[in-house]
This record gives sequence, C-alpha cells and structure tokens, in this order.
Amino acid sequence: MTAREFRSLALSLPSASEAAHMGHPDFRVAGRIFATLGYPRSGWGMVKLTPEQQKLFVRAQPRAFAPVKGTWGRAGATNVRLHAAKKAAVREALTIAWHNRAPKRLADQVKRA
Repeated sequence: MTAREFRSLALSLPSASEAAHMGHPDFRVAGRIFATLGYPRSGWGMVKLTPEQQKLFVRAQPRAFAPVKGTWGRAGATNVRLHAAKKAAVREALTIAWHNRAPKRLADQVKRA
C-alpha cells in the first residue's frame, strides 16, 4: 500500500474531500475527518475507528494497524503502517471510518464494508 493508493481509496468514498490539518493531508466527509496521511510520519496513515473496531483490525493485522498513542488512540484513532497493509484491509478500514463520520442520511445510502 502506498500513500497514493491510500489517498485514492479515501477520495473514492462518496462526498469525500481532501484538506489539511496540523500539516498533514486529511480526508473528510461533511467537514468531519475520517482519515489522515503522514501521521505520525511519512509512510503512515490514520483512520478514525471505534475502540471495538480498532481492536478487531489490530488483532487481525498487528503489523499493519496500531492504536494511535494517547487519548486519541484509546478513542479508536488507528495508525496504518502503509508498507505492511494490504489494500483490501485499508479499503475496509477507510470505509468503516467514513461510515463512522458521515451524516446518517448519507451513510444510510452506502453499503458498509
């Protein structure tokens, strides 16, 4: 998985847009961030999952997914180690993160991963 592929997958989701936050590219739906690139450094991404969703991804693929350090991580923010991640897993994580942040009326129109 590359940063270019991560960006492409994130932007392929309905009403997704790219902006920046704290010097990192981020991906939003209805103004709400669901993913970022370059955090904590180049070669990494982040998806906003719930703590329960995070546990499933980390347990299934510990080389690719890890909780963000601190409070954000305990709330479900999950780092993605791009070089270790499989495209299908990242697509699933991004879709779930998008659903978590999208307005209900929009999320109801899109099939969950």
